[in-house]
Amino acid sequence: MNKRGFASDNNAGVHPDIMNAIQNVNEGHTIAYGDDPYTEEAISLIKQIFGPESEVFFVFIGTAANVLGLDAITRSYNSIICSETAHIHVDECGAPEKFTGCKLLSVETQDGKLTVEGIKKHMHGFGFEHHAQPGVISITQASEMGTVYTVEEIRKITDFAHQNGLMVHMDGARISNAAVSLNKDFKEFTTRAGIDVLSFGGTKNGMMYGEAVVFFDKDLAHDFKYRRKQGMQLASKMRFISAQFTAFLSNDLWKKNAEHANRMAKLLEKEVSSIPGVQITQKVEANGVFAIIPENLIPVLQEEYFFYVWDEEKSEVRWMTSFDTREEDVHGFCRLLREKLT
Repeated sequence: MNKRGFASDNNAGVHPDIMNAIQNVNEGHTIAYGDDPYTEEAISLIKQIFGPESEVFFVFIGTAANVLGLDAITRSYNSIICSETAHIHVDECGAPEKFTGCKLLSVETQDGKLTVEGIKKHMHGFGFEHHAQPGVISITQASEMGTVYTVEEIRKITDFAHQNGLMVHMDGARISNAAVSLNKDFKEFTTRAGIDVLSFGGTKNGMMYGEAVVFFDKDLAHDFKYRRKQGMQLASKMRFISAQFTAFLSNDLWKKNAEHANRMAKLLEKEVSSIPGVQITQKVEANGVFAIIPENLIPVLQEEYFFYVWDEEKSEVRWMTSFDTREEDVHGFCRLLREKLT
């Protein structure tokens, strides 16, 4: 199926600059498993963003980045607190629990964002051997609902976590979209805001594949190279991940891609908001638009522009934009939606 639509930013192709970067390192031989100059360059770029004290490890996919990052900062008797919509809770097939041994404790939210008040309900049982011990709070930036944590909101969570002996993990699969939304550099709402471990994503913003696990305390990463190998995420031809990150982080490509995706989401929000029978359900702060539309229209619209249903009971759908979404895609979809609703 080569149908354009609003299903997922994963459905988009690879940015030409990323594809060229892959091709450019496909010459000759170089040492495998990351001992190559391309990986050294990519890691250096990420350390320039987050600081020289950070430790960086490339993996293939976001689930691996989340699971291995969490595994590094937990013991199997810990619990991990997250939003009920978090990717680690809903979309990773139980991998975090299987590989870390930890119990996931979810918090109901209205907008996908955790708050200290919501987290508090799981902050009990400390020292009691019959209860999993709270160990990590995991937040998603941007959230699965397309909303974005402010720096102040993150700091409240990290301060609370650290005061209670917990660490904070950030799932940054769409971190570029969040940075553009906040108009802040990555460091401002990660390491400076108290995040301990970050899953730094690129796949949803123009890369072919590849994510990075970034530790902001070297001690947390002391044995991570073994965890990555056991986790089957040590790429032999790592230069092809590294070259993508170098292109992604050079000339603000990450920013240009995310700005475009976010702009297309705002355009889509503006257009559908003027159509009777469409109810926007979440703030549009990144590249996702959530809306309630008549249930009978969903399959008709999906024939032309594929997208996913988020909540069948409410007839709530999710429309995602990406770096290659075109204005004509938005206008064409909105014309179709208006036509079917009138």
